[in-house]
Amino acid sequence: MKRTLVALTGLLALGLTACGGGGNPLDSGAPAGGPPAAADVVKVGSANFTESRLLAEIYAQALEAKGVKVERSFGIGSREVYFPALKDGSIDLIPEYTGNLLQEVDAQATATASDQVYQELTTKLPDPLIVLDQSKAEDKDAVVITKETAERYNARSLDDLAPHCGELVFGGPPEFAERPYGLPGIERLYNCKFADFRSLDAGGPLTVAALTDGTIQAADLFTTDPTIADRGWVALEDPKNNFAAQNVVPLVNKNKANDQVRQTLNSISSALTTDALLQLNREVANAGENTVADVAKRWLTANSLG
Repeated sequence: MKRTLVALTGLLALGLTACGGGGNPLDSGAPAGGPPAAADVVKVGSANFTESRLLAEIYAQALEAKGVKVERSFGIGSREVYFPALKDGSIDLIPEYTGNLLQEVDAQATATASDQVYQELTTKLPDPLIVLDQSKAEDKDAVVITKETAERYNARSLDDLAPHCGELVFGGPPEFAERPYGLPGIERLYNCKFADFRSLDAGGPLTVAALTDGTIQAADLFTTDPTIADRGWVALEDPKNNFAAQNVVPLVNKNKANDQVRQTLNSISSALTTDALLQLNREVANAGENTVADVAKRWLTANSLG
């Protein structure tokens, strides 16, 4: 077990460095996204997980196809890092998820339904940030267990698992231990307190590997991760709505959101569905992350958007 954790720790350091997520630029006083872009350039950022980079690349390519000048700043880090970068202007645009973003700007928010969450979000974002149209595509955090664990505890929901949480080690990104919808929310709503928490990555290979080899028995994964279905794992139902609606939405600095930018990004949101997002993630997983730009290009072309 110790050998597995050492290997995972080494992989985590390598993975975060490779995607630009190692360390927190805010700790050094440097802007997380670098210096602000010129007035006629939209700097597109992403978080440090594959789906965020993929969506950011879709935004970037679509804008470029419409003649908008674009600069990329991908793999910035978690929301705790990139959200301040949006507020200070070091990035201009990032793909976001409505429910978690609402929790970021209002930790007391209770909305969980898609339209409700979006409406609240439009009124609570700090200036100069705005959201454009939300897509039908939704990607939620979920507590995921293996088929064997589900059968052992006859668990299909968080309610079912709750009496056994003290027997299980949970793994996920470090911020999940603190965010309101993370471990605190699960404990508050379901009286589910896990035996231990392993700090791994955001829906990435380290979390998948740890759940596979039994280092952890429950994990925070994203519902559009094809690994869940491919391995027969169980994304537990959330009857008490700990995880709010999570529709993909462009979060942008309104000073850069001219008519062309708005129209282009709204067209993407109109075309993007959950099934499409799942398929895009599958394509990237099968081909490797260096093909993110190719996968984005194929989807844009197929939808007459790029």
